[in-house]
Amino acid sequence: MKKHLNIIEIAKNLINEQSISLNSLQHRINDNFQKIIELIASNSGRLVVIGLGKSGIIGKKIVATLNSTGTLASFIHASDALHGDLGNINHNDIVLFISKSGNTEELKKLMPLIENMGLETIVMTGNLDSYLALRCRFILDVSVIKESCPNNLAPTTSTTMQLVMGDALAISLLKIKNFTQQDFAKLHPGGVLGNRLNLRVNELCDRNNRPSVLLDDDLEKVIIEISSKRLGATVVLNNKKISGIITDGDLRRMLEKNQEIKKIKARDLMSLNPKIIDKDDLVYEAFSRMKQYSITQLVVVSKHDYVGIIHLHDILKYNIF
Repeated sequence: MKKHLNIIEIAKNLINEQSISLNSLQHRINDNFQKIIELIASNSGRLVVIGLGKSGIIGKKIVATLNSTGTLASFIHASDALHGDLGNINHNDIVLFISKSGNTEELKKLMPLIENMGLETIVMTGNLDSYLALRCRFILDVSVIKESCPNNLAPTTSTTMQLVMGDALAISLLKIKNFTQQDFAKLHPGGVLGNRLNLRVNELCDRNNRPSVLLDDDLEKVIIEISSKRLGATVVLNNKKISGIITDGDLRRMLEKNQEIKKIKARDLMSLNPKIIDKDDLVYEAFSRMKQYSITQLVVVSKHDYVGIIHLHDILKYNIF
């Protein structure tokens, strides 16, 4: 192992080199790119991505991003395509080849077969004079002057360019299809994203544990209600409607003032206009609201009717971050 190398400088130089190459990619987003987006968006079939090696790995990631953002796509390894997987391609699909050189032997063998199927073809390549570039109808130019690898061998800058071009395709298609957050949530029911986009306040709010007191209830009743329900607060009701909220912080502040506590009623302690959230709102929205107002609970309502209280502790049990 070489000693006295400036590792930090090496890493920074690589990032700088790749940033310069990525900046050049902007100038290749032109009318040709728009035609490709319009072609894919209007097509009734899938976008079938074919590649192998490092380009194949990038192809799999592009397919994953497309599928999660509303564009049907599938990946076929070039070698597998030559041994039966061409049967996975339908007559209304579009084929996207990914190849740095554009002259990969397996892809060259596939090209006539794809042409015989009458399919639209796109190639993402770094060689505009290559076999695939000359045969495909559309080209996505991801050429680079050199790889960031000091030997100019290992795919580094070229795969970064492919990845970003793939993201440009996916997000452009997302926009043109008006793919919304709600659409995204339907495709991501699990994990952090799933919880953030799907988990509703109603699922965390315990309707059987609804702390409440009346306007003229005394201090003892207020303390017992807050303590027994263990949510750090109680709602104050008047004719079943929300009049205010009393938190454990309100109780501490009252005791610090040394007031005549025997005469204190709930109406004397409560804060008016408590912060509320609808039972059908997202839990992530509840968390954002708590953060905004520096509070730890929200009153949950349904058409202004009191449903319960959601506490920060309840939210932290779920993985939404």
